[in-house]
Amino acid sequence: MFDIILNPAILSVIILSLLCLMKVNVLLSLIISAIIGGLIAHMKIDNIMTTFINGMGANSETALSYILLGTFAAAMAHTGLANVLASKITRIIKNNKYLLILILTIIAVMSQNLIPIHIAFIPIIIPPLIHLMNKLEIDRRGVACALAFGLKAPYIAVPAGFGLIFQGLIADNMIQNGYNIIRANVWKYNSILGFAMLLGLLVAIFYTYRKKRIYKDLPIICLQTEDNNVENTNGNKLKLTKEHYITIFSAFVTLIVQLKTGSLPLGALVGLGIIFATQTVSHHKMDALMNEGVCLMGYVAFVMLVAAGFAAVLKDTGSIDILISSLSNYMMHSKIIASIIMLTLGLFITMGIGTSFGTIPILAVFFVPICSNLGLSEISTVVLLSSAAALGDAGSPASDTTLGPTSGLNVDNQHNHIWDTCIPTFLHFNIPLFISALIIVTIFK
Repeated sequence: MFDIILNPAILSVIILSLLCLMKVNVLLSLIISAIIGGLIAHMKIDNIMTTFINGMGANSETALSYILLGTFAAAMAHTGLANVLASKITRIIKNNKYLLILILTIIAVMSQNLIPIHIAFIPIIIPPLIHLMNKLEIDRRGVACALAFGLKAPYIAVPAGFGLIFQGLIADNMIQNGYNIIRANVWKYNSILGFAMLLGLLVAIFYTYRKKRIYKDLPIICLQTEDNNVENTNGNKLKLTKEHYITIFSAFVTLIVQLKTGSLPLGALVGLGIIFATQTVSHHKMDALMNEGVCLMGYVAFVMLVAAGFAAVLKDTGSIDILISSLSNYMMHSKIIASIIMLTLGLFITMGIGTSFGTIPILAVFFVPICSNLGLSEISTVVLLSSAAALGDAGSPASDTTLGPTSGLNVDNQHNHIWDTCIPTFLHFNIPLFISALIIVTIFK
């Protein structure tokens, strides 16, 4: 057991978490934790850095997507379309903060399944609404939970968009490891996990963060528009102009290109091309828009790159495979004990590498045979693997499920990534996922 505690993967994730809790910058925390983990595994420092830098390329497309989408968001802000959309939302909610949170949750859910753009909507929609949130004295930690729910629960429980990818990975990896399952059954089993997350969201909104929280009305950083405060319209309705319609058209083209080609960077590039070609935004502002795009999403992009390097070092040490193999001996005596170990292990791994999708193949190789040997039911096996992979996605400092909400809510530097996003989402979603998975194992052994 002492060897398990000293496992490089476990120690590096613990160090990462402690550094982040001590408010050390996430980028620096990832780099430091990767180096320490590699050294503990007896890797040479030059090999650690080489593996780290080479591993960063795994998230290069994601990072480029975020930069270009940040630029697209800046272009929308320059046309005033973001303010128009925010103004319409303002008129709909009529100072009802719960209705605002509901709308943002629905938009987040749609970004995973109906219009799969992931976190791209956040830098477009959230910044113009910050002043309204301040006026309503909404606790942004509750909004962070709502956004994280919309970014995570749908791919776990809804068989569309990113949900098809996640659930397909669950089914395919179970089949590859000798467990025959019908792919269409995965979402039915996982709907229990989605319901558990919904309960966690309701607790966050109506209990934990229901009280008013006062924020200073500070200028929005990055977006250098004439007026990015929808409350400064003096009640006048903002009307859609030709430039707005062209921007909306470019957004649809961006989505279509993404769906047809599977490339989000290409879609964003085409959308920007339409905006500049039609002079919706003058090409003289191109440099300024790129700078604002980097300001909005550049930090998120770099964290994703560094997180991929961190994951590469952990994998190269072989510590994850050793850890799972070591724990296998403790899993063969009790279904409940085995379930607790699997869920905890999944939590640590996903917290470290920051992606539940990438965790599935790592866990399935070991977990599926163990579940078969223990005689666990199909529903218990699916739920355990799904929740073990998803645990930690909400709450991980390096996950886009947490980085996305922070990028929108911290545009005035009043929302801390760790204490206002990671910890609230960790508590309200990982705990319900953990408990619900154990309940399923207990009932459907």
